[in-house]
Amino acid sequence: MKRAIRKVARMFVGTAVLVLTQTACSTLDSGHQLIVSVPEQKMVLLENGIPVASYTISTARKGIGDTPDSYQTPGGTMEIAEKIGAGSPIGTVFKDRRPTGEVVAPDAPGRDPVVTRILWLRGLEEQNRNAYERFIYIHGTPQESLLGNPASYGCIRMRSADVTELFDRVGVGARVTVTDQPLEQAIQLLKTAPPKG
Repeated sequence: MKRAIRKVARMFVGTAVLVLTQTACSTLDSGHQLIVSVPEQKMVLLENGIPVASYTISTARKGIGDTPDSYQTPGGTMEIAEKIGAGSPIGTVFKDRRPTGEVVAPDAPGRDPVVTRILWLRGLEEQNRNAYERFIYIHGTPQESLLGNPASYGCIRMRSADVTELFDRVGVGARVTVTDQPLEQAIQLLKTAPPKG
């Protein structure tokens, strides 16, 4: 009798783990992809392979790379690992991914904090394996006048209004590709690339 109860209990636990795993996997965002063009300082949002939005951004002033303490933006394909800041007022300042209670206006003089929303990136390739541990984000910046030029210390900066819109559209698991190609060329390469997986 005890053996039968243990067997049923193991089956129940196994089924529960399978259901939870399938539920977690099914919530990953596979319909959206972001492509960041470093030479153009632009990012395009693709929805099921079709461009639906374009944003002016800033990548690192020191170029593409993934060495710790390099202050470079990792190249290649990453994914959104975590989303932080839902519902926070535009301009909310984050320190160590926690709101400080301060809110700053766009182009506030002398300020360079992470603001509004955070999309924390995880590397999926050897060339960007350190991205998560380096705290590489897509995030809002109060230095909106610098967007369109490489100006960050490794992250991808956006206008607060743009990152709020993007945050609401994409989910955890959405792919983010940083490339040294123009957007049009990168999108065409993506369409002709064989499916991964």
